[in-house]
Amino acid sequence: MAKAILLFSDGLDSLLAGLLLKKLRIEIIAVRFITPFFGWKYKENPEPFYQKIKELSFEEGLIIDLTQEFLEVLKKPEYGYGDYANPCIDCKILMLKKAKELMQEKEADFIATGEVVGQRPMSQNKNTLELIEKKAVVKGILLRPLSAKLLSPTEPEKNGIVDRNQLLAIRGRKRTLQLELAKNWGIKEIPSPSGGCLLTDPQIGERVVKVLKERRTLNYETAQLLVLGRHFMEEGLWVVLGRNQE
Repeated sequence: MAKAILLFSDGLDSLLAGLLLKKLRIEIIAVRFITPFFGWKYKENPEPFYQKIKELSFEEGLIIDLTQEFLEVLKKPEYGYGDYANPCIDCKILMLKKAKELMQEKEADFIATGEVVGQRPMSQNKNTLELIEKKAVVKGILLRPLSAKLLSPTEPEKNGIVDRNQLLAIRGRKRTLQLELAKNWGIKEIPSPSGGCLLTDPQIGERVVKVLKERRTLNYETAQLLVLGRHFMEEGLWVVLGRNQE
């Protein structure tokens, strides 16, 4: 049986992409990359993630802390930031590079994501999707099942591992088709449509931008502090005031 590395974000799209491939008899290794800015809740309590993987009948779930590599990208992203401090394009390139390493380690046949053409103006337009493939060196082995018919055939489609006729051609920001699929496939809890990255949050995003502009220390420890409490920064001073016990 063929095997895929699925970038699993907890969102509806990656969930549907995984289920669609399961229906095509593909084994799914769902990978959740985490940093203090996304997916960090699984750092101390990974059990809900593994429970979800079990409920979806995916063959394996992996949680991978990407913080060190991500911070280097965050400090100087080749393709810039989104509205705040979110380096979306560079982040996706990094994740796909790591997924390619896992693909070899796990002897998988290809990589899959839940990306939808046109859903996000910065990182999911057709030109950017092609750019990401090229920079991550995953062209031909990266399958986007929800929009596959709008894109060039990948190697698993050409080789008959995946039936292209069973893949979809979803585009745009509306989630009508995704919600219909979720209903038909018996998904009771619909995940939020947001990407879940705290760097897109105005308050936290502006805080991170300030740290970057003022060349303050940004490392594994301070990255975790950046998403907590209230921050006061003056020359030579950085005070974090807690809001609660955490």
